[in-house]
Amino acid sequence: MKVLKFGGTSIGNPERMRKVADIAHQQGQVLVVLSAVSGTTDALYSIFTSIRERNIEQAEATTRVLMDTYKDYIGLLLETEEYQKQAASFVQTQLQDVLDNVRQRFVSSLEFHLLAKGEIISTELFHLLLQEQQRNSRLLLALDFLKLDQDSRPDEPFLEIKLNSILSESKDTQIVVTQGFICRSAFGEVSNLKRGGSDYSASLFAAAIKSEELQIWTDIDGMHNNDPRFVENTYPIRELSFDEAAELAYFGAKILHPASIKPARRNSIPVRLLNTLSPNSLGTKISYPTERAKVKAVAAKSGITAIKIRSSEMLQAQGFLRRIFEVFELYHTSIDMVTTSEVAVSVTIDDDKYLDRIVQTLSEFGNVEVDIDLSIVSVVGEYLIENHSITTQVISSLKDVAIRMISFGGSPHNISLLVSEKSKVEALNALQRGLFNV
Repeated sequence: MKVLKFGGTSIGNPERMRKVADIAHQQGQVLVVLSAVSGTTDALYSIFTSIRERNIEQAEATTRVLMDTYKDYIGLLLETEEYQKQAASFVQTQLQDVLDNVRQRFVSSLEFHLLAKGEIISTELFHLLLQEQQRNSRLLLALDFLKLDQDSRPDEPFLEIKLNSILSESKDTQIVVTQGFICRSAFGEVSNLKRGGSDYSASLFAAAIKSEELQIWTDIDGMHNNDPRFVENTYPIRELSFDEAAELAYFGAKILHPASIKPARRNSIPVRLLNTLSPNSLGTKISYPTERAKVKAVAAKSGITAIKIRSSEMLQAQGFLRRIFEVFELYHTSIDMVTTSEVAVSVTIDDDKYLDRIVQTLSEFGNVEVDIDLSIVSVVGEYLIENHSITTQVISSLKDVAIRMISFGGSPHNISLLVSEKSKVEALNALQRGLFNV
């Protein structure tokens, strides 16, 4: 069985959802994982925000607009009156529940409860479409088999047992449909896997059932060698290793969330990134190592903050770095890059939620400097460290860009450079010319 995940833009209008049904039907036995229809999660979060701010009239108005949007969607998606009525009734019930919560003003885990409506609605509409088309399908509720443990991590042993048990009852079903993103907490309440959660869900499901392949369908033809939003003449990469894909995802490639392929990688399940709008395109295959010592792609991660700690106590002092890193651990903040000198250490972070507290605590060790509005530009390839000329090419390509930090050798698969946010686009284009001759 293959696992096929479709994002919100892939089902963003009725025509696209119909195309998704065709794609699923052509691939044998599949587990289809859907996101919410594009725009729905934003609308639901807006409703939650209005409730939190006690703006009940605005929350009700946004809910009614969403109802009207789905009314139009259903009218174009389904052809028969019978199925249109079923779909309209279901959406009405789900969104009426939203209105009821608006009037109550508070329920336990209200935000997660509301946000789950998007995936629940999209999968119901998709299942009704399959039924109308007389395709052999079954709809599952992810809340029945995906839950978090007490550390807020997916309970994978529970998932494997539960999902395989459910699927054993559907051996003759061609298309099994379920939701991405949503799950239950360790206490049984509705929760979710946060940003990138639908891809992560699909990867977890693929690992649980030992799927032959995981396909992630978006609106772009695979992962590109550079960011097509800022760079012209980019092209899709046909093959990547798991290591290369993980580096690109972590350092800014928007098509893939960093956590999304980890379960598939642990179970050696190939991942394909495909384009719903061009289903015959090859896309990108992520699996085992391909060409070594060759640059595959460049990615950039914005919103970076650099923190430098300068202290004479660092000179030949054992345990100094450990004490520095413990501060970031204390405030649950991950570090991206690290450089050191005799009396200073510089680190970068991409989450400034606790920046003031971090700086205050680090001030106990020495002088602290903070630099904001930075970007990490990463050059990625399988074992770049084996090709010494690549480093020279990278540096010479960026001869006109001010580089704040360089990280090389920590991972054999990337060279990371810190630049100002305003220099990011210039750096990406310079690397496109210098590394890919484009």
